[in-house]
Amino acid sequence: MEKSRILFVSQEIIPYLKDSQMGYIGRHLPQGIQERGREIRTFMPRFGHINERRNQLHEVIRLSGMNLIIDETDHPLIIKVASIQSARMQIYFIDNDDYFQRKFMFRDKSNKFYKDNDERAVFFSRGVIETVKKLGWAPDLVHCHGWMTSLVPLYIKRAYRDNPLFSDSKVVLSIYDDDFEEMLNKDAMTKIKLDGITNKDLKHYKKPSYLSLMKSAIDYSDGIIIGTESVNPELLDYAEASGKPLLPYQSLDRFVDVYNNFYDKIMEK
Repeated sequence: MEKSRILFVSQEIIPYLKDSQMGYIGRHLPQGIQERGREIRTFMPRFGHINERRNQLHEVIRLSGMNLIIDETDHPLIIKVASIQSARMQIYFIDNDDYFQRKFMFRDKSNKFYKDNDERAVFFSRGVIETVKKLGWAPDLVHCHGWMTSLVPLYIKRAYRDNPLFSDSKVVLSIYDDDFEEMLNKDAMTKIKLDGITNKDLKHYKKPSYLSLMKSAIDYSDGIIIGTESVNPELLDYAEASGKPLLPYQSLDRFVDVYNNFYDKIMEK
């Protein structure tokens, strides 16, 4: 019997970024799922403060070289990879000089939210999907972690739904305590839109906020997981009202097995 394939798209993974609940799950969940007999691929952004030398990142030339057009501007897609030897696991990094050569994740040294965070999220989400296409690797299930991955469900279920690699893919979204109060760029809707995505699909982005991003991600996901003990209460209400399979918060000493069983439930639907 062929192994099921799980694609992990993560905003944070330790040891590349500072320790956090999301980063811990991003690090240990793929390893645990792989050890339970599934095939995995794992992606994250190559934020500028990740030390490439210490973490031994190197560019994968055969996967790099594509340009993604966002707001009528070409942005080269650079793919890097690193290995976590103890886990026998590779991490793919989505990189671009315009979006990720910065010393901070989402805010500058004055704690000001980057004006192009919307474009960075678009580039990352599309970069992951285009790289998976180049790999020719069809995921049975895609698991998204963090608001920066929130466009992946929309893209897979709408823009890429006729691509044979993704036409049968299920999507699971984990919700964390990674809120931000700022609004994204007012033109975010036009930057997000691709062929296959209608204005109706983008209804939440008329006022592009953390909540609207995540509500849209819930709309286009097949299952929801609560990843931290506390999450935005309005978002939790929205997830519960969606009627989709919802896995409550799990303690870190047992979450891998529970998540693994949840994947089976989603893929059987």
